[in-house]
Amino acid sequence: MFTTAFSSFAVPDIETAKKFYGEVLGLKVSEQDDLLTMDVGGQQIFVYPKPDHAPAVFTLLNFQVDDVEKAVDELTQRGVTFERYEGFDQDEKGIARGEGQPAIAWFTDPAGNILSVIAIP
Repeated sequence: MFTTAFSSFAVPDIETAKKFYGEVLGLKVSEQDDLLTMDVGGQQIFVYPKPDHAPAVFTLLNFQVDDVEKAVDELTQRGVTFERYEGFDQDEKGIARGEGQPAIAWFTDPAGNILSVIAIP
């Protein structure tokens, strides 16, 4: 029935998103007809403009990494600030580690969309 699936989300400004996802996060991005396409590990994610965008209050996109601490260090050097949330035991870098739970750290894009780096064993 289904042959594939993809994720998409909105931002208020495509150019700002293109700079953040391409230059700060280092993803392969392209733009065509006001649609930003990101390639993450062979998966395409689409970002579209929405002038009255309101960011979700949940994690919109998780980036799977081998080592969360290394990813946090690298992203911090690139100017990314990691978020802290009530109810999570996070270390000084913002990394949450729970018994039986994968290590995860959250940050936002310039539009306020919540993203994470997560290590899934």
